[in-house]
Amino acid sequence: MNLSNEQRGLRESATFDRTTIAAIQRAADTGVYDIRGWGAKRKLPHFDDLLFLGASMSRYPLEGYRERCDTDVVLGSRNAKYPLHLDTPVTIAGMSFGALSAGAKEALGRGASEVGTSTTTGDGGMTPEERGQSKNLVYQYLPSRYGMNPDDLRKADAIEIVLGQGAKPGGGGMLLGQKISERVAHMRTLPEGIDQRSACRHPDWTGPDDLAIKINELREITDWEKPIYVKVGATRTYYDVKLAVHSGADVVVVDGMQGGTAATQEVFIEHVGIPTLAAIPQAVQALQELGVHREVQLIVSGGIRNGADVAKAMALGADAVAIGTAALIALGDNDPRYAEEYEKIGSAAGFYDDFQDGRDPAGISTQDPELSARFDPIVGGKRLANFLRVTTMEAQTIARACGKAHLQHLEPEDLVAISIEAAAMARVPLAGTSWIPGAGAVL
Repeated sequence: MNLSNEQRGLRESATFDRTTIAAIQRAADTGVYDIRGWGAKRKLPHFDDLLFLGASMSRYPLEGYRERCDTDVVLGSRNAKYPLHLDTPVTIAGMSFGALSAGAKEALGRGASEVGTSTTTGDGGMTPEERGQSKNLVYQYLPSRYGMNPDDLRKADAIEIVLGQGAKPGGGGMLLGQKISERVAHMRTLPEGIDQRSACRHPDWTGPDDLAIKINELREITDWEKPIYVKVGATRTYYDVKLAVHSGADVVVVDGMQGGTAATQEVFIEHVGIPTLAAIPQAVQALQELGVHREVQLIVSGGIRNGADVAKAMALGADAVAIGTAALIALGDNDPRYAEEYEKIGSAAGFYDDFQDGRDPAGISTQDPELSARFDPIVGGKRLANFLRVTTMEAQTIARACGKAHLQHLEPEDLVAISIEAAAMARVPLAGTSWIPGAGAVL
């Protein structure tokens, strides 16, 4: 008679569970730390831990689709001659050509342009496919300087100085040699097929005073036309946002630890940074204390999945959000129809493990020409546009239910939390009470 583990009285350790044991054994077998893509997988307080207080008697809702609820946003109006005017606050985060195929980058541009939003280059420079299909393209300026070109800076519609990323704040980028194709190597001035590790900090400045000089240099290169974003990984968010504003940023991007990455150490992804939910109120407080909330726009990224997440981020004080992983899934990644091929690479639909090796069967996060040829950027762009429309409409639906005529009219007063942790992080009351745990606590 075969008894189950439970029938045999076996109990798994909460500290040394099977996943932990497997990780220890893998490290002992190989002597190499584990690398993967995507973001944190551990359970963290997130937007699902918040609920909206829809209108009933004490609030007046807007009627369905007959009463207007606007979604537009202007980014970069503080100093730039030509700020970005977007029809939806859902933007596309930076994902590099290298991590993604050229077709995937083109599809992101197509989908974003169709709904009137922006996309972002990522590390490694600007591709003609991306620029050609992107109505609003943000050029990322990273510590690596891979692919950095002053002419491309001028072609961009905004510039994003990347100081950190939510999945790995304080750590540099990583692109495995399998993805360093001849074209990627040429754009990044790297040897083909060799692992690429980029720096964790910019080589020509060491603090906020130097950042101010760099921002002015970029403004002069682009004739003060382009908005300048500063992106930080969520850690010491309150102080980082204040310093970014003092340095002259038009827009601040805060990326929580649920944000994804092409590849980095798993120990980094799971144990460095703070949740997106905890970062937003700190960023908003910093902007409010400086008297620039809404004048300097706040973009939030890291685990945005649907219109409810968008609405909650904006209710907490964000002006816009950026999506990465959700956009790739919308393009067609993690499709169950590739189940057998996912199994061959040691993964499965819904996991994103081993995608960093460049063998994505959907042809999205790969440089393999045969795999890339499977992906149709026109179809992918349409899928992304559909997802962005649905996400925007979902956020509108919630805003109307709260009696708001614009997504930016949502406010913390519209939210409650269903866990003590989320209430403390988001600084909204625990549902059914007026209690905000830790209210008034020093940062």
